[in-house]
Amino acid sequence: MLRIRHEVNGGPEVLFAEDVAVPVPGPGELLVAVEAVGVTLPVVRKVWEGAEPVALGGEVAGTVAALGDGVRAFALGDRVTGLCFGHGYAEYALLAAPFTSAVPAGASSVDAVALVRSGLVARGACEAGRIRPGESVLVTAAASGVGSLALRMARAGGAGRVVAAVSRPDKAGFLRGLGADEVVLYADPAAWGGPYDVVLDGVGGELLGPAVRALATGGRLVAYGSGGGSVEAYELLVRGASVIGFQIRAVAQGRPEVYEGWRRALWKAYADGSLRPAVHGRIPLAEAARAHALIEERRNLGKVVLVP
Repeated sequence: MLRIRHEVNGGPEVLFAEDVAVPVPGPGELLVAVEAVGVTLPVVRKVWEGAEPVALGGEVAGTVAALGDGVRAFALGDRVTGLCFGHGYAEYALLAAPFTSAVPAGASSVDAVALVRSGLVARGACEAGRIRPGESVLVTAAASGVGSLALRMARAGGAGRVVAAVSRPDKAGFLRGLGADEVVLYADPAAWGGPYDVVLDGVGGELLGPAVRALATGGRLVAYGSGGGSVEAYELLVRGASVIGFQIRAVAQGRPEVYEGWRRALWKAYADGSLRPAVHGRIPLAEAARAHALIEERRNLGKVVLVP
C-alpha cells in the first residue's frame, strides 16, 4: 500500500511516498481502507519542528477492512471516522475503537474528517468559554478547520458579535460568508476592536499576549491550539480575566459520555443542514507535502483533506 513517511525536520519537502505492507489490527483496533485524511496543524508542526521522524497521524475516514480482537461495536464494511495516532497518511490505517465513530448514510468521508474532530474541538472550546447570549467573541485561526466551525458555533450559540482574526486579508470574504461580523489581522492588534468577552485561540505563541489584552473585564480566553505561549499574570489580574486550556483528547478519555454527546450533536446538526464543514480542497495523498505547505503558509480556507 501507499504510505507517506517523514524523514527529517525542515519543512514539507521531507515527506516521501513509500510502498509498505498493509498493517494488521491489534486488540481493540480496526483496519480501515482510507478514503479521506484530515490534515491537522499539530502534525504539520511536528514535521516542521521535529528532530526525529514522526508518524503522520490525524483524522481518518473510510471503510472497515478488518477487526482486531475485542472489537464489538463495528463490523466489516462499516463506514467510520476516527483519530489515528500512528500512520494515518496511508491507503490503510489503524484506528482505536474508542476513538472511532460511524459515518451516517449520506455523509461523505471528506465531510466526516472535516466535521468530527474539528467540530468536537470547536464545540469543546465554545463550551469551555461559556459563551452567553449577546456576548462578543474573537476567534483566532478563524479560517482553519476548527476555527471556521467555532465561528459558526459561537454565532449559533447566541453571540452578539463574532470577529475573525487571521494572518491574511484575502481570507476576509470567506470568513464573512461564514457569518463573521468583522475580520481583523494578527499584525495589527490595535485594530482588533475589543474588548471581547470570549477569545477562542487556536494560535498561541506570540499571539497569546495580545489575545489576553483584548479581553473585557471578566473575559475568558480558551487556548486550544498547539502553539504554546505564556501569559502575564498581571494582565489577568487587572481584567479579572481567565485563561482556560482545552484538549479534546482529555475529554475523550476522561469524560467519554460528554464526548459522545457532542459527537451525536455534530451529526444531528449535519443531518438537519444547520452545520456544514468548510473544506479547502481534496489533495491526492501522494501530494501530502502540498497540503502541509498550504497550512504552513496559512493559505487554507477551511479543512485541508488528503484523498488516497
